[in-house]
Amino acid sequence: MPNPRALRIYLDQIPLRRAEKGDFNLINRIRNAFESREYSVELCLNSDEARLQSAAWGGYSLFHMDDPFHARALTMRRAYFYPFWRIENSAKRWEWEIAATPFEPERIDAEAAEKFCRFWRKRLFNLTAPPANRDGFVYIPLQGRLLDHRSFQMLSPVKMIETVLQHDPARDVIVGFHPGETYSQAELDAVQAIADRTPRLTISSEPMESHLTRCDYVATENSSVALAGCFFHKPAVLFAQIDFHHISANAIQLGAQEALRAVPDHAPDYDKYLFWFLKLTTINGGSEDAERQIIDMVRRKGWDL
Repeated sequence: MPNPRALRIYLDQIPLRRAEKGDFNLINRIRNAFESREYSVELCLNSDEARLQSAAWGGYSLFHMDDPFHARALTMRRAYFYPFWRIENSAKRWEWEIAATPFEPERIDAEAAEKFCRFWRKRLFNLTAPPANRDGFVYIPLQGRLLDHRSFQMLSPVKMIETVLQHDPARDVIVGFHPGETYSQAELDAVQAIADRTPRLTISSEPMESHLTRCDYVATENSSVALAGCFFHKPAVLFAQIDFHHISANAIQLGAQEALRAVPDHAPDYDKYLFWFLKLTTINGGSEDAERQIIDMVRRKGWDL
């Protein structure tokens, strides 16, 4: 018989094994949060079939990054950096609650924000302070599907490279391939062809941190490198929809030419933004009140707990 006071969490094989051993901290905190309210919690192997079947049972379903396609389902996804997470009604980051929420820096405590960013800048990047270097180049961290113009993008990644070169003729451009992507020969050839005809363009395999330390700004579709760049106090121009758009130059809204003209001198309050985006609006799986944060978030998303 269906049990409405039950939660099933659907995980792929590797995270499922971690969760079963108690090594997936967020899952531990979710279990504690629900079991303390007398809900049963079941860990399930994720598959298309399993998620489809979840719509027919009476309890709640939590997917890991997959689309929560029915009324009693939500999705969880890391908010770019551990231990920060979000639980949402959509698998598309640009449809998340945070994406539609205005950033109001005047409401953020500057001292708390600076302290938060000082700690995480050291923890994540071993930096004691934002680097002051501006070495006269644009850093373009690439993602996947370089030849495709997808619905959430202003233009394809390859066309984005050409657009940056066109509208910022004074700076060199360094392009980095994503280490986790597998590129087709056609994609590699397309980027190499731009480099062959444009001496200002360099293809680099150096780590992201090296470029963020020295670049003038980041240009990307919606790579998380732009968010990481906030810890380095480096501005970004975005060519696609994403949840961390608030303090970036938005090419979709401004147009590519205007966004690229404005971004080098853009100087938002990075520390306040990171404090708001990560500390104030996510689930911190390592915090003492993570269980409360979890319950608060799923209630905001419509679960009647």
